Amino acid sequence: MRFKQKTVEAKLVATLVIAAVVSPVIAEYQPLPGSLDQVDYTKHVKEFLAEYCWDCHDDETQKADLNLAKYQEAPRMYEERKVWEAVRDMLVTREMPPEKKPQPSEADRKQMVLFVEKELAKFDCNGPVNPGRVTIRRLNRAEYNNTIRDLVGVDFNPSEDFPLDEVGYGFDNIGDVLSLPPMLLEKYLAAAERIVTDAVLTSPDSLVPHKRYEGSQFKPSDSEIVRLEDNGTLGFWREGSAASRVEFPSKGDYILRVHAYGDQAGSEPPKLELKLDDEVLEILDVSVTDRNVKDYNVKLSADVGDRNLQLAYLNNFNSNGDRNVFVKYVEIIGPTDAAALQYPAAHRNIIPRQPGPADETKFAAEFLERFASRAFRRPATENEVNRLLQIYQLGRTEGGSFEQGMQLATQAILVSPQFLFRWELDPGSETGTPRQLNDYELASRLSYFIWSSMPDGELSSLAARNVLHKPEILAAQVQRMVQDKKSWALVENFAGQWLQIRQFDISPDPDLFPEFDEPLRRALQTETMMFFDAVMKENLSIMSLLDADFTFANERLARHYGVKGVRGDAFSRIKLSPESGRGGILTQGSILALSSNPTRTSPVNRGKWIMEQILGTPPPPPPPNVPLLEENKGVDASASLRTQLEQHRANPDCATCHEKMDPLGFAFEHFDAIGAWREMDGEHPIDASGRLPDGVTFDGPAELKQLLMRGDQFARTVTEKMLTFALGRGLEYYDKCTVDEIVEALTKNDYTFSTLVLEIVKSKPFQMRQITGNET
Repeated sequence: MRFKQKTVEAKLVATLVIAAVVSPVIAEYQPLPGSLDQVDYTKHVKEFLAEYCWDCHDDETQKADLNLAKYQEAPRMYEERKVWEAVRDMLVTREMPPEKKPQPSEADRKQMVLFVEKELAKFDCNGPVNPGRVTIRRLNRAEYNNTIRDLVGVDFNPSEDFPLDEVGYGFDNIGDVLSLPPMLLEKYLAAAERIVTDAVLTSPDSLVPHKRYEGSQFKPSDSEIVRLEDNGTLGFWREGSAASRVEFPSKGDYILRVHAYGDQAGSEPPKLELKLDDEVLEILDVSVTDRNVKDYNVKLSADVGDRNLQLAYLNNFNSNGDRNVFVKYVEIIGPTDAAALQYPAAHRNIIPRQPGPADETKFAAEFLERFASRAFRRPATENEVNRLLQIYQLGRTEGGSFEQGMQLATQAILVSPQFLFRWELDPGSETGTPRQLNDYELASRLSYFIWSSMPDGELSSLAARNVLHKPEILAAQVQRMVQDKKSWALVENFAGQWLQIRQFDISPDPDLFPEFDEPLRRALQTETMMFFDAVMKENLSIMSLLDADFTFANERLARHYGVKGVRGDAFSRIKLSPESGRGGILTQGSILALSSNPTRTSPVNRGKWIMEQILGTPPPPPPPNVPLLEENKGVDASASLRTQLEQHRANPDCATCHEKMDPLGFAFEHFDAIGAWREMDGEHPIDASGRLPDGVTFDGPAELKQLLMRGDQFARTVTEKMLTFALGRGLEYYDKCTVDEIVEALTKNDYTFSTLVLEIVKSKPFQMRQITGNET
């Protein structure tokens, strides 16, 4: 046994000696060179990352979804700007490495920050233009509804049963996620059929005006002979007459309809003479009884104006019976000629005027070219019009009318990819180079950005003249479009999604918040929408979104806010006092409620919302298996919410992010989970103070709002959000130059809203695209 033990020990020693000889010596970490020019990624930066970062951010751990160990070779940091900006910011604020981890020297920390900034700056804004490429994208639900409204004029939302649109980068107009599943294609077909059926009238008779004159409107020549019966019928008991003034709204052909019956006696029916002024129109034989009351129609032509219509009974008889005649009412129907018919606007948008039988094909071609050009947002080609004419002819087979043929061809337009998708056709050559959008493409980008709809006649006319791209004309159009009522679409679809209140489906606990109801929910949402609209229409500073001395409220919302003097359901502009604690979107009930929990406020959610939507610095997702505050057994449920969160932050996995989020949320603790002001949280006084990671302190929402408006961070965030929405794609590293230019222009122009919109429209990514050959 002793021999075996010594043998084992000898082998172990030999193994250790061999391992020491053949294994490489692990080099100690070497500080970064003092000169930035001498810092090399492989020799120095990678070693820094391995020493201080890979422990949490390697291939396996990847905390916060960040893997820095994958960068074994020197990366182009500007192409992954978000990642390396986050690395830089963490080093600057000393959030990384965590407190309990080894810390780099101040010299190394500074050199790493300078190296990252140097690498980020390597992208040359003066180099070749890269405007990016927007994937061909279909109209989303809002754009489809608005386009159908402006193109056809129907008064319903045809996309109401379409599947919901996918969302990318916070918006539902992003080309990369707007797919076309088979079910949606079926919905498009059904919607197109419903639209054209509702718009195009195939039975013009229903359009003809009918004006009815009751028996009581006729004045008898002798009230004993001709009198009004109890049932409203005008009775002629002997020869006599009655007259009334009747109206002919325009010159044309009419039908005079008399609803009459008679008491039959003798060898002939009662005879009723119709006379217009002094002209006898016709003598009617009223051969039916009250059980078979009948309409008697007389055709006539008349000029515009009022005329005297006289009804006269001609052949009284009362031997072996009593012959009499009765008139229930008279109608003037017309004008009946097609040229004078007043078709609805939706019908006229497709068929502007009714052609004669010999001109139907000619007019079909004209009308289809006009409608298709509007639908396709560019001039329809000759081949496209010819194909539509073939569909029109198909609709006329087997006795179909002109209107039915136009219905079928119009339906084909509304399911065409040229309508459903926003096309920007690239030439087949020069792939990879940028090109200027033509004016039709520019008009479409502009209208779907501000109106979420098709270009109107003025934009299309400017595009046809090839002058829309001229700076002075483009600026005038942007101003006109923002002031147009259709710019409410920018409020709904941009602001509504950016601020996350477009749906606003919140459900506070009814036992804890019994005062919350549907009228209050609508009022909270309306306030924020109207407030954003005012900032836009009045061209205020975008900083007003964070802090303003006014808002909008109706009586229900004013009562919720404790504001007196507001009456009724209508919203009005109200002045806010500094003592109210309100001003700007952050203190509006909609934002406060959507960032709360159903049972209580959530400083974490409110802080996270500010980081994402206001500062553009979303926190990483929480680590797995970390319990919610309510589930954390180490937290004292009887303590104040601030104390509970401090205990929650004792978990080192939570501390880093919560140190940034929680203080931002604490600033708004004076507002409860549905946005009402409070001084106490249960038994605990409210503490709305906070300290940011950089050491800056504040107390309450007013002081925090001033900090959020300091510098250009908010302006940059709004710019990035709106540019994403305007382009319909996520921003890339090469878009930073555009964002910088827009923020610089905002700074020089007092951050006015019009500057933001106009600078986006003027930007290269908006007015240009990267050529991709046959790919569209």
